[in-house]
Amino acid sequence: MLSDSTVTLRRYQELWDGFRQRGLRQGLYTAGGVVMRDTLLDLHGPDHQLRRRVENRLFRRGTFKTWEADLVPRIIDEAFTPVIKQGHADLVLLGTRTVMNLTAKVAGIDRTTGSVEETDALQEFAIKFSEGATLIHTTRDPEVVRAEVAEALGRFDAMFFTPSYERRVALAEDPEVPEDAYPGDVLMALVRNREELRIDRDVMLREVAFYLQAGSHSTSDAFTHAVDEILRWAERHPEQAHRLDDDLFVQRCVHEALRLHPASPEALREAVEDVTLRDGRSIPAGTRVRMDIKAANTDPEVFGPDAAVFDPDRVTPAGVQPWGHTFGGGMHACIGMELDGGTVPKEGEAEHVLGTVPLMVRELLRHGVRLDPASPPVKEAHSKRDHFGGYPVLFGAAVTPE
Repeated sequence: MLSDSTVTLRRYQELWDGFRQRGLRQGLYTAGGVVMRDTLLDLHGPDHQLRRRVENRLFRRGTFKTWEADLVPRIIDEAFTPVIKQGHADLVLLGTRTVMNLTAKVAGIDRTTGSVEETDALQEFAIKFSEGATLIHTTRDPEVVRAEVAEALGRFDAMFFTPSYERRVALAEDPEVPEDAYPGDVLMALVRNREELRIDRDVMLREVAFYLQAGSHSTSDAFTHAVDEILRWAERHPEQAHRLDDDLFVQRCVHEALRLHPASPEALREAVEDVTLRDGRSIPAGTRVRMDIKAANTDPEVFGPDAAVFDPDRVTPAGVQPWGHTFGGGMHACIGMELDGGTVPKEGEAEHVLGTVPLMVRELLRHGVRLDPASPPVKEAHSKRDHFGGYPVLFGAAVTPE
C-alpha cells in the first residue's frame, strides 16, 4: 500500500541507481490507465521481462540500419516535399505527420490508403492517447480527459485496430503462411505469443495505442526542440554554422537537445519492497520515488558548470550518454531510443545508426529552415511539460529589404 511519503532523486548518479532498482515499480502512468494499463511501460517484474523479451526482437540495430537506408528517408521525403515547396511549415505538425507512418508500421497498424487524411486521423488519435498517458501532468479536469481518451480508443479500435488485428490472427492461424511472410511489428509479435504472454485483445489494443502515441509524440517533441536549439545556436555562432553540413555534428546537436528537453521531465516509481540505494539511503515499501530527469540531465557535477546551456561540443564522462537520462534506464529504458536518436559513433563501428530525428533535422537544414519572424513559436497550453504547441518556420534564404 502506498504511503503519503515521497522521496525525490535529482542528481545524475541517484537516477542511474534508481532506474536499476528492481524494487521500484513504474508509477508515472497509473493515472493514465485508460490507455496505459498493462502496457509494456506499465508492467513490472516477470510479466515485464517476458513482454520486453518478445518485443525486443523487433528493435535490433541491424533492423534500424536497414530502415535508415530506405524506409525512413522515403517517409521523410513524402512528408517534407509538399511543405518545402510551399516555403513554410509548422514543425509540430510536420514532425508528428512524418513519424506517423513509421510509428504505425512499428506498432502494427495497417494503412489501407496511405493518404494524408489517414495519416492525420492517426495523428489525432496519437495526440489524444498521449494526453491520456500523461494525465498526471494535465491542467484539465482528469475525468473529462479520461472520457475523451476512452471514446477515442473506441473509434481507433473500429477504424484501425480491428482490421489490423484480424489480419494478423488469420496469418498466425493459417498453416500455409510461412513465418517469414508475417509483418515484423509489435501487434504481430503479440498475436503470435498471446498464450505465452497471457494477454487478451484489449491489452493488445492498449499496447498498440501506447506505441502509436509514444513513438509519434516524443519523436515530434524531440525534433522540434532540436531544431529550436540549433537555430538559436546558429544565431549565436554564425561563424560555425557550416558545421551543420556534417551529419555527425547534427546528431551531436540532437543528443544535446534530447538531454536538455526530455519528453518526460520526471519519472515516478513506487517502492514495492524496502529498497536501499547505493548511497545508503533506505526507501520503505510503499514510498513514492520522484526521479527528476530534468534536474539530473543538468547536474553540474556530470555535465559541467554550464550544464543548462546548449553546447553540441560538450564532452560527457565515460559511461554517461550524451542525452543523459532522457530515455530512462534499467528495465524501462526506452525500447526505441536507437531508432529515435541513433547510436553514439564508435571508431570502427559498422552499424552506426544516425537516428530518425537527426535525419529529419538534416533534411530541414538542407532546405534553409529558419524562424518565421512574423509568427513566433508557442508552448503547449494544457500541459506542465515542456512541449511546443506550434512552431512556424520558413524555408530558403531570407529576403533582405533594399
